[in-house]
Amino acid sequence: MPDSQQKKSIVVLVSGNGSNLQAIIDACAQQKLPANVSAVISNKADAYGLQRAKNANIPAVFLDHSTFTSREDYDRQLLAEISTFSPDLIVLAGFMRILSPDFVAHFEGKMLNIHPSLLPKYKGLHTHQRAIDAGDTEHGVSVHFVTAALDDGPVILQSKVPVFAEQDPEELAQRVQVQERQMYPLVIKWFCQGRLLMKNNKAFLDGNELEVQGYAAD
Repeated sequence: MPDSQQKKSIVVLVSGNGSNLQAIIDACAQQKLPANVSAVISNKADAYGLQRAKNANIPAVFLDHSTFTSREDYDRQLLAEISTFSPDLIVLAGFMRILSPDFVAHFEGKMLNIHPSLLPKYKGLHTHQRAIDAGDTEHGVSVHFVTAALDDGPVILQSKVPVFAEQDPEELAQRVQVQERQMYPLVIKWFCQGRLLMKNNKAFLDGNELEVQGYAAD
């Protein structure tokens, strides 16, 4: 059986406000996650996620991508920074950079991302506006393992929200974010309990291969 008592080490990568980071920090503090956030790293000096880390007495690291000549050089230094904290899991929480294949390969099966769409729909940016423009009646968010292709790793869990008539993208984003803050700690908990893994580019929960759109409760 998975050992849910052994606390795991998490490193979170952010580029902005860090609302999902805060949900993870809170879940750890409330003993809802068998884990500790060992560090928060950002490519943006003004990312509020760094302040959230400092408020929780978590090491906050700023690594400026603009000082590196290539994506690969930056990712090599990022990997070195992450490795000093010996994490069991890397969590992308609004980290607005495309990661190089070598970086992704190093953390294969140990890196999660949350994306504001019902993947495989709307990979990339501006997902809320794109859903509205397409006339979709539902939108949502996906948590997935990270692979080299952008927003293309196996989906673990999705949550849907309705798209109302004449809805603006900011309001839709807010309702999606409410779901995000509930989903991400849950999926991280599954991983830290040893229940969730990636094998052959597929997601498995409790030994069962998940559907293309992730886990679906009865």
